[in-house]
Formats: sequence, C-alpha cells, structure tokens
Amino acid sequence: MAGTTLKVRNDGSIKVEGDFEILDQDGKKFGLGGRTNVAICRCGHSQNMPFCDGAHAKNAFKSAVQAFDLPPVAPKP
Repeated sequence: MAGTTLKVRNDGSIKVEGDFEILDQDGKKFGLGGRTNVAICRCGHSQNMPFCDGAHAKNAFKSAVQAFDLPPVAPKP
C-alpha cells in the first residue's frame, strides 16, 4: 500500500493522508503542524487556500467523482 493516499470526495475536497509534504510553486514547504491528513480545496472558494475550509458547502459546489483508468502513457518520440 502507498505511503500517501488522496481521496477525492464527492461535492468536496481532496483528503490527503499518510506521509507527505505539500510544496508551493517555488518548492517551499507548507508547515503542516505535524498533521498526517489535510483536505485540499477543489471548489476554489476557500479563504485558506490550498486547504479546504468548508466553503464548498456554502457555495453549493457539486462534483461527483468515480474512479477510472487512464490510458497508458504514450511513448516519447
């Protein structure tokens, strides 16, 4: 089993659990205060981006997600 799990929740956030780091675009680490799980915003309305603050519920965010297989990676020429 993987050391980190991401769970995409219907009408909500992405829950990240396990042993992980979260970096900004410059490679700087977010201080997670010892947390081993966080929720990442998908709705774009959080006042605490990139983390979820529950704003999806107030903004009627809807997104049902069901797992599927991606096609194989195309070989590079």
